[in-house]
Amino acid sequence: MQLYDIVVVGAGPAGLATAIAAKQRGLSALVLEKDVLVNTLLHFPVNMIYFTTPELMEIGGLPFVTPYEKPTRVEALRYYRRAVETYDLAIQYNERVTAVVRAGNDGDVPFAVRTETPEGRIHEYAGRFVVIATGAFDLPNMMGVPGEELPHVSHYYTEAHPYFKKRVAIVGGANSAADAALDLYRSGADVTLVHRGQSFSDSLKYWVRPDLENRIKDGAIKARLGARLIEIRPKEVLIEDGSGPHVLPADVVLLLTGYRSDTTLFAAAGVEFDPETSVPVFDAETFETNVPGVFLAGAVITGRNSGKIFIENGRFHGAQVVRIIHDRLRMEVADSVQA
Repeated sequence: MQLYDIVVVGAGPAGLATAIAAKQRGLSALVLEKDVLVNTLLHFPVNMIYFTTPELMEIGGLPFVTPYEKPTRVEALRYYRRAVETYDLAIQYNERVTAVVRAGNDGDVPFAVRTETPEGRIHEYAGRFVVIATGAFDLPNMMGVPGEELPHVSHYYTEAHPYFKKRVAIVGGANSAADAALDLYRSGADVTLVHRGQSFSDSLKYWVRPDLENRIKDGAIKARLGARLIEIRPKEVLIEDGSGPHVLPADVVLLLTGYRSDTTLFAAAGVEFDPETSVPVFDAETFETNVPGVFLAGAVITGRNSGKIFIENGRFHGAQVVRIIHDRLRMEVADSVQA
């Protein structure tokens, strides 16, 4: 079995940046991904335009060239595919990590990283260090209301076409909900936006806010602000606001209320985390967890607070972690030579 210097869990931008940084320092790295390359981006709307500029999404020094001021989802997917090919990264797809263990307490003993494929095949890889870069969008924030499990309810929105001429209730008040509402309205859906706040999130994109507010003002999009979702039923939802309960017609319900990290991997690796916030225990300077040799990179450090770390800042974590790992490996070599 090949022994890798670093096993990276997650093939998102932070994980890819970590693997590239490892190669640039002459370290061997393997990336394990439970789904597909930059899987989170696939959950974004097909026609999405990023809030940031292309250079702030670059990894490994590879230029992100686009004719537009802000890149699209399609361009981002193309860029990260090109990064994998340019740096010839070793990635195993469709392998979910189920355990990260050491055969003993000796720090010199490598980690055994076990995975399972959708077909049930078990694989094991060896790494001196492990970097968890699984992001903060694996699981939706569940609302815990009756009917949330019904087939016409989704926590993700990708494109408008399936909702043509349908009555769509969207729950949420941040960018995901706003983008979906505008896209659906322009594609022929009857949209009602339900938000518990009296105003939309301060993080709303500056070019989206006036568009959304004007569509609400002219009645093209209906909005129920200061309203709480009580129950989802076939063909309708029950909400409650200051004036009491109300029933709204809805063929489709989109619960776009944010996402969080999948903490099962923390448990599998022995990484401690806050059960309320899903924030893992780690050193803010080194990104090393309570398990020596296991590091974090990217939005996974935020738990349920996924709005704090984005591609723009999370892409730098990997280089910092790899520098620390590189220095430790160099010290180990020096110590062995002296011995």
